Amino acid sequence: MSTLVIVESPTKARTIRNYLPKNYRVEASMGHVRDLPQSASEIPANVKGEKWAQLGVNVDADFEPLYVVPKDKKKVVTQLKEALKDASELILATDEDREGESISWHLYQLLKPKVPTKRMVFHEITQEAIKKALQNCRSIDEQLVRAQETRRILDRLVGYTLSPLLWKKIAWGLSAGRVQSVAVRLLVNRERERRAFKQATYWDLKATLTPPQTEKSKEQSFTAVLVTLAGTRLATGSDFDPSTGKIIADRKVVLLNQAEAEALKQRLSDKTWKVTDIEERPVTRKPAPPFTTSTLQQEANRKLRLSARDTMRIAQSLYEQGYITYMRTDSVHLSEQAIAAARSCVEQLYGKQYLSPQPRQYTTKSKGAQEAHEAIRPAGSSFRTPQETGLSDRELKLYDLIWKRTVACQMADSRQTQITVQLQVEDAGFRSSGKRIDFPGYLRAYVEGSDDPEAALEDQEIILPDLKVGDHPDCQDLETVKHETQPPARYTEATLVKTLESEGIGRPSTYASIIGTIIDKGYAQLTNNALIPSFTAFAVTELLEKYFHDVVDPSFTSKMEQTLDDIAAGEAEWLPYLRQFYLGDHGLETLVKQKEDQIDANQARTVELENLNAKIRIGKFGPYIEVENGDGVVTASIPRDLTPADLDPQKVETLLRQKTSGPDEVGRHPETGEPIYLLIGPYGPYVQLGDKSDENPKPKQASLPKGVKPEDVTLDMAVGLLSLPRTLGTHPETGATIQANLGRFGPYIVHNAKEGKDYRSLKAGDDVLTISLERALELLSEPKKGRSTSSKSKAALRELGTHPEDGEPVNIYDGPYGPYIKHGKTNVSLPEGTSPENIALDTALELLASKTSSGKSTRKTTKSTTSSRSKSTKAKSSTTAAKKTSERQQLNQ
Repeated sequence: MSTLVIVESPTKARTIRNYLPKNYRVEASMGHVRDLPQSASEIPANVKGEKWAQLGVNVDADFEPLYVVPKDKKKVVTQLKEALKDASELILATDEDREGESISWHLYQLLKPKVPTKRMVFHEITQEAIKKALQNCRSIDEQLVRAQETRRILDRLVGYTLSPLLWKKIAWGLSAGRVQSVAVRLLVNRERERRAFKQATYWDLKATLTPPQTEKSKEQSFTAVLVTLAGTRLATGSDFDPSTGKIIADRKVVLLNQAEAEALKQRLSDKTWKVTDIEERPVTRKPAPPFTTSTLQQEANRKLRLSARDTMRIAQSLYEQGYITYMRTDSVHLSEQAIAAARSCVEQLYGKQYLSPQPRQYTTKSKGAQEAHEAIRPAGSSFRTPQETGLSDRELKLYDLIWKRTVACQMADSRQTQITVQLQVEDAGFRSSGKRIDFPGYLRAYVEGSDDPEAALEDQEIILPDLKVGDHPDCQDLETVKHETQPPARYTEATLVKTLESEGIGRPSTYASIIGTIIDKGYAQLTNNALIPSFTAFAVTELLEKYFHDVVDPSFTSKMEQTLDDIAAGEAEWLPYLRQFYLGDHGLETLVKQKEDQIDANQARTVELENLNAKIRIGKFGPYIEVENGDGVVTASIPRDLTPADLDPQKVETLLRQKTSGPDEVGRHPETGEPIYLLIGPYGPYVQLGDKSDENPKPKQASLPKGVKPEDVTLDMAVGLLSLPRTLGTHPETGATIQANLGRFGPYIVHNAKEGKDYRSLKAGDDVLTISLERALELLSEPKKGRSTSSKSKAALRELGTHPEDGEPVNIYDGPYGPYIKHGKTNVSLPEGTSPENIALDTALELLASKTSSGKSTRKTTKSTTSSRSKSTKAKSSTTAAKKTSERQQLNQ
């Protein structure tokens, strides 16, 4: 008889097998095997008629959850039950956090083992850790399970109670969430601040100076900026009120305009400069603690431009392969073993002088820290350098980040000297600042926010020449400098994660899925790494703020998170809390029943923006502007790239003029004589040839290239854009045509070869309207990269194996819409919420088979000669079922 060990994923199972005795069998549960129903089709027949069945929680029976085995997990459960029949012992070895504890509990409830059962936990997958974990098994932590169950029920109650209300009042398919709605409000509030922001302009002077010439010194220029005038400090950006654009009251500062700055420049020309003071201040900087889930997501976003979702996916893979410790943790603590390993790396790679005098130990400040008990670090008692791992691409980059941060935390402090030189010329005071790195310390290995520590060290040093008080530097140049105050920066994934954690909202392990949902649901778009809220986000936030303020109140959500932690610690009762939250006099269900009739749908779909006479409505096809004029109501769609903060009266006028006065005419086509119009649509500005009519319902249109403003469009440019695609010629080897065109991701060329189209994006400096055949051939000769890389040539996220029917590989790739499985020409997306690391070959084959059979079924149905009555009935029932399934999926987000 063997011992059955169950973990979550096949990757984790393969790694653990290497460290267990031969009589141990390791199987994967493929994540959760049981959950609340995700769709109407999953609700058991015996409870389908119950009023609480759609909710999945019987609120009248002590909030009893309805757990079901999803269809795609039934085969997995059957296989686990078969494996258990031959086992003399069961070990549940899922992850050590709340989620992992919950998975183990559900497995125990489903499998009902009659053999001894143990719970095994570890924070790294190494031989030593697994051996130690086997000797220290425990039972399932019921308090931890109850806390996770309460959290799951609470999230379901919020999502399934508020989301249908948003469907009725604003738009179908929207969702609300306990943490998601607070995060969206943070984005909206920042956009409101940007909209209310009033820009201010101020001027100062910048001087380029050289030290006085002596025999011993070489000429070395340095810069200084104006800081005082007649003894009064010069205004800087922080002195302006962002809501008025004026100097804050009671600030005693000098504000220069352009004319005054120019006059001062003239007055100071040819005057004598004097060094009045030199201050050198030593500064010691200590290394940052090792990574937690939150700080890893923040730094990976800043340095590697990885989303929180991608960071967690890659970290999960690194953990399961045995490269790093468990990646869902709030702790910055390091074990003695880890400290010794890090110090050994420092000594070997950098020398003893770079070691901190004493081992550094960090403590977690967060009261809510409750996950794994060690920070994220390289696994094992000795750390493999990034070059020794054999990793590549993003896995290598993320491991390198974790390795550097861990090693750096045991290195010596960085010692620097800040140098400030004060200069005077007549009544104007200037300042020059420098920095000298006396000893780099930990910065030799890790500079936060930089990929290259050596380059960052060089950039940080600002060396000033050897000056002394009383010196008279020579002014080589004096220039006026214009400054404009900037609105508050939009949130990036990194800054949003940091804010959520600092406010105690949600848990770092959930931030990746929260941000992903916000983007997927259209509440925000990610542009240049900034999260920009949509008009729909404004409408939803305004409704929740007005009628359900607690749901989007950060302090309320933070207290809720603390209560959940108290439940996990046994310091609070879960059932009274749920009753009060949902069924109390001011409970969520009570409030929704009271408020629903008070909410006017037309008003809920209207976004109120300051200083804008037009109304913004949320329509079936997106947001639009609505204005009343003498002839009635005029509406115009809002382009998708136009953000709420940037919508001003001028842009409203432009969009509406297109509807009332007709589009702007660029000119007449030189060949056809037809008018060419410049218009703005939902996807941005474009040119159109001719008028729409019954004879010409779809006149030719062409989008403007990225970076081209509507006011810069000329007739020649418009004619060129409308002539796309341009045929450049034929390929000398294949004889196939080569064309230039504009597409979704910008300008490109395509080689129309017999074996398939071969695409290349144009590079900076290439113009789609003028690119030559020779240049196109150059681009085609270069290897593909980036978005245009085909799945045949790009690396797979995972190689699952070969297909039993044809021997062709079955792999998982990362596509523009997320990971997908590929076999030959068949692609199928991964089920929602499923990680690439949790997909086995058998599961992939099932998904591919269902895709193939679905496609065949559709074609046969199209050709069938079924009567119109049966077709109608089938279509109706199919549509209803699809709609119900889609509704439940929307609610679950």
